[in-house]
Amino acid sequence: MHKMMPQLNALRAFEAAARHLSLTKAAQELHVTAGALSHQIRALEELLGLKLFERRVRSIALTRAGTQLYPGLHTGFIHIRDAVDALNVVGDERVLVISTPPGFTAKWLAPRLYRFSSAHPEIDARVSSSLVNANFVTDGVDVAVRNLPVDAATDPELVIEKLIDVSFVPVCNPRLIEAHGPFRSPEALKDVPLIHDDSLAGRAGMPGWADWLEAAGVDGIDVSRGLRFNSADHALDATVEGAGVLLAHDVLAYDDLRTGRLVAPFKLTLRSGRAYCFVCARRRQDHPKVRAFRDWIKLEVAALDWDKDLIRRAPSSARG
Repeated sequence: MHKMMPQLNALRAFEAAARHLSLTKAAQELHVTAGALSHQIRALEELLGLKLFERRVRSIALTRAGTQLYPGLHTGFIHIRDAVDALNVVGDERVLVISTPPGFTAKWLAPRLYRFSSAHPEIDARVSSSLVNANFVTDGVDVAVRNLPVDAATDPELVIEKLIDVSFVPVCNPRLIEAHGPFRSPEALKDVPLIHDDSLAGRAGMPGWADWLEAAGVDGIDVSRGLRFNSADHALDATVEGAGVLLAHDVLAYDDLRTGRLVAPFKLTLRSGRAYCFVCARRRQDHPKVRAFRDWIKLEVAALDWDKDLIRRAPSSARG
């Protein structure tokens, strides 16, 4: 007599945990608690009469039975997703869902996206902004732009292509230099308010004011003071209004530097070890709307002129 067929949710729980080798990451993907996911996996093990994972203090590993079960289940769920995708109506195929961080959306993507729509009127772009990386399996996202470490581990199910490195540079409203300047050296920052973008604080490779001042050889500035924002675009907006000097993502400050709303008073920039990357599900990389967005955003990035638009806008008296 055949054993009872396991519930689909239990099989999904096992597949996700086996793919990530992490109960926490699998639970996040499936939008359940780690406890609930663990319960589903234990129920599956009891039903099969087999142990699927070796549970360690801070990790899990597949047993021989788990290793045998995983490939077939993984392939099966891919086939299920592909079958559902094939049922998309024509109207849905016109929609391109783009996931990006809020600051990148507001300061870089949104001002340019009309050019994509003009070049591809057959595609309706929908932007979903979040600091949490979208899940291509469960969130209905077609493409994403993510701020990732340049040495991030690759995911065989994703296509990840670097678009542009992220560096950090002090920026301010030119009127601030008129009022407090000229900024002949970085020591001049002792006399002006500092603005902090905390939106990615704590992430690997993201420098702050303390790092920049150390690189500039400046001591005696209290970097705990000043305005703090948990949104990069809000920090930039305050800087445009003259609230102080911001250590900004150069990518997000690009348009304000190009138009002269902001200037870069010091030549020193810090590489972050991170980059904005184009990301999509590997199984969808050749879809026409995905290809169209990838080709378009690469052209937009290639058109950026950092030397002309960033460095040359720094006042000559302030090249510290």
